[in-house]
Amino acid sequence: MDMPKTVFQKIADREISATFVYEDELCFVIRDINPQAPTHLLVVPKKLVARVSESAAADATVIGHLIVVAGKLARDLQLTDGFRLVINNGRQAGETVPHLHVHLLAGRELAWPPG
Repeated sequence: MDMPKTVFQKIADREISATFVYEDELCFVIRDINPQAPTHLLVVPKKLVARVSESAAADATVIGHLIVVAGKLARDLQLTDGFRLVINNGRQAGETVPHLHVHLLAGRELAWPPG
């Protein structure tokens, strides 16, 4: 039985509209619909990896690519005062979509520890 598509798969397939900031063969970047900072982007792999705890060695290239793309966007957006990358894993960590993605947050003072 096929699993239903995640919201990110539907966005990648253009079944749901989103504001695309960047796209390449491995990932896409969209604006978060519930931003937690003035800049809040989601870097999403096109390949479904449910979460970090379910990733495999074969996913290393695409997961590493997400971080590189986040860095490129931070440079392009001149986020010189700093930014934070967040990956949630599981409900208690704030995961709402079972499709690994990287949050890029910037534009305000980000407290530490988070949460």
